[in-house]
Amino acid sequence: MVRSSSSKKQKKPKKESSLWWMYLPALAVVSFFILYPFISGIKISFTNWNGFSQTYDYIGFNQYKRMFSDPDTWLVVKNTLLYGLGSTLFQNVIGLMYALLLNQSIRMRSFARTIVYLPVIISPLIMGYIWYFFFAFQGGALNDILILLGIDKINALGDPSINTWLIVFVNTFQFVGIAMIIYLAGLQSISKDFYEAAEIDGASAFQQFRTITLPLLMPSITINMVINIIGGLKLFDVIIALTGGGPGYASQSMSTFMYDLYFNRQDAGYAATQGILMAFIILIISLAALVFFKRKEVEA
Repeated sequence: MVRSSSSKKQKKPKKESSLWWMYLPALAVVSFFILYPFISGIKISFTNWNGFSQTYDYIGFNQYKRMFSDPDTWLVVKNTLLYGLGSTLFQNVIGLMYALLLNQSIRMRSFARTIVYLPVIISPLIMGYIWYFFFAFQGGALNDILILLGIDKINALGDPSINTWLIVFVNTFQFVGIAMIIYLAGLQSISKDFYEAAEIDGASAFQQFRTITLPLLMPSITINMVINIIGGLKLFDVIIALTGGGPGYASQSMSTFMYDLYFNRQDAGYAATQGILMAFIILIISLAALVFFKRKEVEA
């Protein structure tokens, strides 16, 4: 009996170790659709390829030198950071507020949750066009309202000091529902015993939020932060629908800038170089956010 039980224990690790074969299909898909194109992009970034011809020349680091000396690069990087970090901030703050409110026992709570989440299921491109018809200078709903109020029309989508923030607003409006759902899941996993004990000790609502809710929501905050940062930094559809990246390059993100370089200017080598920069920016910021908030989880 002793021998048979020991042999079973020895066979178990072999069974578990054989499960790694199940990862192979996923690894193959990732390698084919993500890893291979990324490596190909690095290769193209060292060329002068126009995106269509069958031949191209290797030009070393010329595209990278061009990128770092190009003022348009720093403009689109600034806009990309604004879209990514701005949307992340607003989505998390507003999403948490929605979650705290809709976690209470209020009437039509489920209906309100549905309304907040509803924009998520709409295509970002369609959402951008919906808001375009609201902010448009000619015939837009916003300017029609201003005219009725006796106020001069504003060219919101054509003003670089306004249109970038409108893009942040639209992206936040559409995806705040995801943040709300994740925070709701986190709130519902917190035991009510903590709050009852805090009430007995005389803790105020704000003290309960600061010492109980916020620390125990750190896993949800981590998920939301990383997802929102990645989504915001690669924003594309809403920009195309609202402003097309204009006027000029004033509201371009790195995604739309690459699109313009490849398809409109036929400068695929330079577009690939911008793509490499974008990938590293997203990787560094998202990893930094992940490490930072994971440490906060441990501290909490």
